[in-house]
Amino acid sequence: MRGVILVLALSFTWFTRSCAPVDQQKLTKEVLKADPDFAMTLDKYRSLNSRVATYQRELELKRSTVERQIAQLRQELAHTAETMKKKTAETKARIKPDQERLELALSMANDQLGLKRVQRAAIGRSMATLRKTLANPKGTWSAEERVEHQRQIDDMASDMARLDQELKALNEHIRLLKIKVFLLKS
Repeated sequence: MRGVILVLALSFTWFTRSCAPVDQQKLTKEVLKADPDFAMTLDKYRSLNSRVATYQRELELKRSTVERQIAQLRQELAHTAETMKKKTAETKARIKPDQERLELALSMANDQLGLKRVQRAAIGRSMATLRKTLANPKGTWSAEERVEHQRQIDDMASDMARLDQELKALNEHIRLLKIKVFLLKS
């Protein structure tokens, strides 16, 4: 008997989906009249079907809520990104003068280093020339002239020692400036 009812229910489902609308109340009464035990199955079906419909409505409600939140979050993200770009540009603009000041100081220190190196090289050449002249056995220098040339050589050696100290300090200053420029760029 249950097999017949199952076939009737399946036929009913197929029939209602493929044909014109049918009066469900009338068909339900007909099936229940033939099989009163089917009422429990039908009630269970209606209850489960109602639960499925509730779940589907809950899902649609949740989906629409989440989609609204996603749209709102996207707008907030776009607004925040735009704000952060502006703030970043403003902050970089405030750092720029310090970077430019350090780069100018570094350029000037490098120029000064070059000048000091040229100056030291010139003193070195002058000293070498003067020593060579004094060492020449053919030279006719008086004792006074030799003492004067030796004093000049000593003065030049003193100047070279001073320049060496200045070059050392200037190289350290340039190294620190390069570190500062690097730190402000990273």
